[in-house]
Amino acid sequence: MTKAFVFDAYGTLFDVQSVADATEAAFPGHGEIITQIWRMKQLEYSWLRSMMGAYEDFWAVTRQSLAYTLRVLGLEARPELLDAIAATYNSLTPYPEAEAALAALSGYRRAILSNGSPAMLAQLVGNSPLAPHVGDILSVDAKRAYKPDPRAYALVEERLGVRPADVVFVSSNGFDIAGAKRFGFRVARIERAPAAAVRGEIGREIGAGAIRPATLYKALRTQLEGLGFAPDHVVGSLAELAALPGIAPATD
Repeated sequence: MTKAFVFDAYGTLFDVQSVADATEAAFPGHGEIITQIWRMKQLEYSWLRSMMGAYEDFWAVTRQSLAYTLRVLGLEARPELLDAIAATYNSLTPYPEAEAALAALSGYRRAILSNGSPAMLAQLVGNSPLAPHVGDILSVDAKRAYKPDPRAYALVEERLGVRPADVVFVSSNGFDIAGAKRFGFRVARIERAPAAAVRGEIGREIGAGAIRPATLYKALRTQLEGLGFAPDHVVGSLAELAALPGIAPATD
């Protein structure tokens, strides 16, 4: 029986690609490649720190992965500019359907479970129109382990008091979908980049002589992982969650 919907934040409710205006403004002509390498390295650093037992919070990871990106590209930024660019992760743009989708699930407990630090999430959610529709904001910082570590997902039962089987976990990130399903949640995947569409983009761009960084990101980070943990539901947007089987419509 569904009692709660738990959402990933970055890439699921909030568009990580919305940092591109800031990266392009800071380094004209390099915005796209900075945006994509930065996000991929941000995730890699979260996994590496969990595996090494060398936890630092997501603000540190975000800043370190941005510094890595600029260094690899041969770009330089003073500490204050680095901080200003990193802070765009605290004001990401929500996906257009996110607010209405959360409102449509008002009959259920709604929460966020995110790799973001408590301070980052407080700013991100608090300054967005989503805040009135989210009852609980859970940061993996409490466990000092990043998703998809099972310790991170354990926060849901500990803090919300709901069994994994009574949770629909919502994410667009392949690693998160696999981790949440392995943990025991029912999982809904938001498929914003269908496999056929990504294959088509890759084919066209190879034919043109170069694959864009954004297309490579889609291939590496938006697709299902081949780990044997498939989602229970696949939908094209957050707006479709309220129509999942067994989900009652919202009531006033």
